[in-house]
Amino acid sequence: MKFTETDLPGVYIVEPAVFGDNRGFFMESWSQRTFEEAGLHYAFVQDNHSSSNVKGTLRGIHFQRGEKAQAKLVRCTRGAVMDVAVDLRPSSPSYKKWVAVELSAENKRQLLIPRGFGHGFLTLTNDVEFLYKADNPYAPEADGGIRWNDPEIGVEWDIASPILSEKDSKSPYLKDAITGFEEW
Repeated sequence: MKFTETDLPGVYIVEPAVFGDNRGFFMESWSQRTFEEAGLHYAFVQDNHSSSNVKGTLRGIHFQRGEKAQAKLVRCTRGAVMDVAVDLRPSSPSYKKWVAVELSAENKRQLLIPRGFGHGFLTLTNDVEFLYKADNPYAPEADGGIRWNDPEIGVEWDIASPILSEKDSKSPYLKDAITGFEEW
């Protein structure tokens, strides 16, 4: 695997070695040993899978608060997405900065997002399948979100009217949100 740190410290693009022939391909999408050899120590405890039927669906910007925060290893196994990580740690030099990476079934890239970051993605195609590992179980009481178009963050989604869940359309702006990352 190739690990490339993005402009946000701790956020990595992970490119697996892909072995293909006329039958298809094989790749390791996760190897604890390989990650640890790269200095990345994660103990993932939950796998999640989402499906989005229509291009222009936006999910996020999501996070879990405090001790229930989650690191994620995300990938797109069908279609393509613009995946976004946002640093939500007020004490961080990259606070409120974001990075966007195209993840697709074709490029097989993954994004490693540590705790203390918000996460979201925009579908670039119809029929998207999106999978991710998390290092903490989902905890409804710690669930949080930031408005997708918060001007204080300024993610360039390149879409004026995405398809949103009711929950995402009502997420607070960062200035009104309780993230639980104030002491990180």
